[in-house]
Amino acid sequence: MGEVVYDMRGLKRARYAVAAVFAVHGAVTGSFATRVPWIQDHASVGAGQLGIALAFPAIGASVAMPLAGRISHTFGARTALRGLISLWTLALILPSLAPNLYTLCLALFTYGATAGMADVAMNALGVEVENRLDKSIMSGLHGMWSAGALIGSAAGTLAAHLGSDARLHHALAAAVLTVLGLVACQWVLDIKPTEDEEPPPRFTLPPRSALLIGAVGFCAVFAEGASLDWSAVYLRDRLATSAGRAAACTTGFTLTMALARIAGDRIVDRFGAVRTVRVGGLCAALGGLLVVVAGNPAVAMGGFALLGLGIAVVVPLCFAAAGRSGPNPSQAIAGVATITYTSGLVAPGAIGTLAQATSLVVSFGLVTVLACGLVAFAGVLRAGDRNRPKVSPASAAVPDPRP
Repeated sequence: MGEVVYDMRGLKRARYAVAAVFAVHGAVTGSFATRVPWIQDHASVGAGQLGIALAFPAIGASVAMPLAGRISHTFGARTALRGLISLWTLALILPSLAPNLYTLCLALFTYGATAGMADVAMNALGVEVENRLDKSIMSGLHGMWSAGALIGSAAGTLAAHLGSDARLHHALAAAVLTVLGLVACQWVLDIKPTEDEEPPPRFTLPPRSALLIGAVGFCAVFAEGASLDWSAVYLRDRLATSAGRAAACTTGFTLTMALARIAGDRIVDRFGAVRTVRVGGLCAALGGLLVVVAGNPAVAMGGFALLGLGIAVVVPLCFAAAGRSGPNPSQAIAGVATITYTSGLVAPGAIGTLAQATSLVVSFGLVTVLACGLVAFAGVLRAGDRNRPKVSPASAAVPDPRP
């Protein structure tokens, strides 16, 4: 790809800009999640119907993500990200306007489609900045997403506590986040295709390499989704814990993941992607084992904390490896993102179904087994390893000719 030449100062500015975009993306998610009860009441849907509707963001994302590469090629990476992040922030308004189940499903499909395309575009730019800087930044970028989600959820919690109309809340949030996203996009890398570069297909299945990398991401996201949605229930039902302490376990898990992602880049740069994921898998497997055998809440909470610590950097490293696994980074990233989105969609329901048939202990036994999969298959992330010959700051200012 051809683009303007960036010196080290420009690359650092591009890093901070894409980090801000990640935070904006996360803030939209946090803003939406806290107002789901209001949206449910406004659309007059029951719990079962709401469950159906909440599957549509993942469906929309899975359908639309393969289109992101073609959009970036057509308009250039910066312009594409500017448009896609704006569509995503503005899509926040739609669910709260839906008056019934059908319009809610349509709104959430659109919401998920714009989320997925923006997700692919910003991760592709994050990988490109990481390549130019020749240092790991993807874990920190995903940490910024988590921080944005926490900020958005905190603002949403306050709005809900004040009894505000979600339509007004989301309209204001969308306006602010759109402006912040557009401002941040001014400084991201301006990558444009060369005249002889073949455009990626409009829609295609992910390459085989992305499927292997995505399988590792599937294990991590399954454990994340299971822990987020079921950790509080596990403590309450299995260990007879108070509602407040059970909720604190989920908050602690989320906070552990965010902190580990923010600190993860230094660890990845020192030990490499493969070793980091293998050690993380061992940590997550130990955490899952503690959850399974826990006889008191403190042990279970420690287990969930270890789970969060162990899986925190896996998905960022999956995106980094996908971006370096072939000639079409956006296509590979879209494939990995589709698999991880699917994992996040099926995990809560799979845990619930297995728990109903057996017990929650058996369900988290499955999570532990998947965590062991991280140890066994971490080698497929070798493409994302930063342990390779370093480049000088001067050479970082020109496009990287390596495949």
